[in-house]
Amino acid sequence: MQPSEQAEAVYGDAYQTINRYVDILGTKGIEWGLMGPRENDRLWDRHILNSAALADLIPEGSTVVDVGSGAGLPGIPLAILRPDLEITLLEPLLRRFTFLGETVDDLGLAKRVTVQRGRAEDCDQVFDVVTCRAVANVSKLLGWCTPLFYPNGKLVALKGESVEQEIIDASRRLEKSRMEAAVLTVRAHPEAEVTKALVITPVR
Repeated sequence: MQPSEQAEAVYGDAYQTINRYVDILGTKGIEWGLMGPRENDRLWDRHILNSAALADLIPEGSTVVDVGSGAGLPGIPLAILRPDLEITLLEPLLRRFTFLGETVDDLGLAKRVTVQRGRAEDCDQVFDVVTCRAVANVSKLLGWCTPLFYPNGKLVALKGESVEQEIIDASRRLEKSRMEAAVLTVRAHPEAEVTKALVITPVR
């Protein structure tokens, strides 16, 4: 089964919307420099299914902030898949902020997806879940993102192969912050590539 077919199985009635988003990423996203030209052939597996793999880690009806949202990953795929979520796409750079606003409007998501320009450390709101992808190492994420979900929420981040070492490097910071970190292997579809998710929660 091809990644686009896997996504169709995952998204069901929302497949037309996620397909439209892939079209935007593959055209305007590349033109605006938000996606590399070589990414076009891997949009479904590397970006859409990779993002959707976090869906089961987010509780029903959560408020979510996607920090450093960039082209809208993982926030937009999650918003399309999970209409129960209220999502804020937080992005400091003007070009990306503009792209996100136009994309959210194009996809008809504006009623429950907010685009906000700014940095995580300057945001004074608190959310149930913080998401991010390829933003920073664990130590920096703790510093930037803890106020956004403390004391009752959690951070759910898409990470690469180095995440376990990052947790070791951040062990003192985690202990001092009274946070615990876990690495989960998740996938959006049984045939999709496995994704590593970092989950950070306050110690109870």
